[in-house]
Amino acid sequence: QVRLVESGGGLVQPGGSLRLSCVATGTVFDIDTMNWYRQAPGKQRELVALITPRHNTDYTDSVKGRFTISRDNTKNTMYLQMNSLKPEDAGVYYCNALIASTIQTSRKAEYWGQGTQVTVSS
Repeated sequence: QVRLVESGGGLVQPGGSLRLSCVATGTVFDIDTMNWYRQAPGKQRELVALITPRHNTDYTDSVKGRFTISRDNTKNTMYLQMNSLKPEDAGVYYCNALIASTIQTSRKAEYWGQGTQVTVSS
């Protein structure tokens, strides 16, 4: 059974930093593009950043220059380094990916993590 497990959330003051991690556990044969989403109270879930298997990245405009997404394919892990955090960055951060759990790597299913809370407040 494949799972995505996030960690690294917490409380930080404005201007501070956090590093989120997301690891795919279980039987993992291949992982496609990995994504970080966030959801603030009363708002829709939004895509924050993505990274392809070849490490091409993209970010939503509000985090460009402050957040850095990366992945370690040998560890089935994705990271999100968040610097210069603002109160509007707060929310639950979710990782998401298409993952092949069998040797037929063209057959992938979508997985979501349980989310990790990020609070930015003084």
